[in-house]
Amino acid sequence: MTNRKDLTSWKQLESLALQKPLQLEGLFQADDQRFQNFSINACGVLFDYSKQLLSNEVREKLLSLAEECDVASWREAMFSGEVINKTENRAVLHTALRSSFAGDDASQQEVSAELEHVRVFSEAIRSGEKKGWTGQVFTDVVCIGVGGSNLGPQMVTDALSGVDSGSLRLHYISSVDAVPLVNLLASLNAERTLFVISSKTFTTSETVLNANTARRWFLQCASEEAVDVHFVAVTDSIAKAGTFGIAEENCFKMWDWVGGRFSLWSAIGLPIALYAGFDVFRELLDGASAMDQHFLDAPLSENMPVMMALVGVWNATFLNMDTLAVLPYDQNLHKLPAYLQQAEMESNGKSVNWNGEAVEYPTCPIVWGQTGINGQHAFYQLLHQGTHRVPADFIGSVHSHSDAAEHHETLLANFFAQPRALMNGVSLNEVERDLAIKGLDPLQVSELARHKVHSGNRPSSSILIDRLDAFHLGALIALYEHKIFTQGILWQVYSFDQWGVELGKVLASNVLTSVLSDAEVSDYDDSTNGLINYYKAHR
Repeated sequence: MTNRKDLTSWKQLESLALQKPLQLEGLFQADDQRFQNFSINACGVLFDYSKQLLSNEVREKLLSLAEECDVASWREAMFSGEVINKTENRAVLHTALRSSFAGDDASQQEVSAELEHVRVFSEAIRSGEKKGWTGQVFTDVVCIGVGGSNLGPQMVTDALSGVDSGSLRLHYISSVDAVPLVNLLASLNAERTLFVISSKTFTTSETVLNANTARRWFLQCASEEAVDVHFVAVTDSIAKAGTFGIAEENCFKMWDWVGGRFSLWSAIGLPIALYAGFDVFRELLDGASAMDQHFLDAPLSENMPVMMALVGVWNATFLNMDTLAVLPYDQNLHKLPAYLQQAEMESNGKSVNWNGEAVEYPTCPIVWGQTGINGQHAFYQLLHQGTHRVPADFIGSVHSHSDAAEHHETLLANFFAQPRALMNGVSLNEVERDLAIKGLDPLQVSELARHKVHSGNRPSSSILIDRLDAFHLGALIALYEHKIFTQGILWQVYSFDQWGVELGKVLASNVLTSVLSDAEVSDYDDSTNGLINYYKAHR
């Protein structure tokens, strides 16, 4: 298997990266159609990468890299259900959850049956047909999970908070810190509360701990038989859910070919259907399916996920910009940076290639961010004038889900202005001229001017969706999913395992035994022993 650094296109890109840095101002001056030439529009999503540090030559070599890495064949292998998650010997078929052209007939039949299960159950809860053990309608749904089993549905239901949720209120619990769960339970009526426990194995320690605490609270005023009425599970372990007290008909299936961080399209998305209605959940799937089709059909040069992936590889691997800011200009997308942080860093935060060798180049950047307006009054100072160059994804929508047009136009004015400011900056001459106009004397100008210089030439992409509804949100999420997949192929890392996550779980389980014992601990390194013993002495 060829090392990526041995590819002709890789060597050419390394050479281009060592040349005099490209200047965005000059790139725009040289091409008066740069926006048109460096943007892609598909599925109601506009991806503008014209403010990235890409010349036509760099883009050509990046596309050659995609060809040499055989991205198209890997893409076909994923959609056809081949085992591309080699370290776990699994197919990768989250696309089959929303696309009739992914996977085989058997997997499609399973998906269709489970979607129907979600539809029937969610509609029965929302309509009040399915009630609690005392005949009360459900008013609250507590979603217990961790990682992708929780963050995906929470991100989506927050993003779609403008839809009609009927009488249902959703609550998400993931932390093993007791405070959120205890405070939540104190505010709920057990007779009106439904619990959704999401765990593929039904052994995830955080989820099981929270589920057992919720079960004990519930049984303070209900019988064991009522557990099956008020608790449902999304799991691949029907037996363990049954031991908990959940009947098979109240278990929603998962499959080993769906990774947690790509699972919101499955029955893990049950909270979405409960909150927004199954028709809205279906629209979410349809939007993702539309992006799937674009990813499959569009030529690489016009393929939004592919070009987004290539831009990211150019920045992170060749230009050594080791971070990416995700900046949504929509309050309802406030969970999106955290969701993408997990999706990208858990997938491609790897340092070993397909051959089991140490990679010789940077892979996944550190992904972070928050809503744009709040960020402007926090970390944008560093984006504009800091020593780190931070590529950014600005995300907005053409149409607001609010009637307050003045607010949306002001929001978009900031959305348009910030990438421009990062690109253009403010030169020393401009600052000096402005300060002189304001009446400062030459000495004052000299003392202050350099503090107000903005170097500019800082890269960003802008993503505009038509509106923040289920369809376009689905397309947006799928765009990032396929970008992540493509980057994994380019970096030659396996994107669909998470051994670093598994290690932490094992270590925490081992350490818990030591924490629970009364004896002084000496089994670990001196620091860990000292911390545990200090805790025991003071608890």
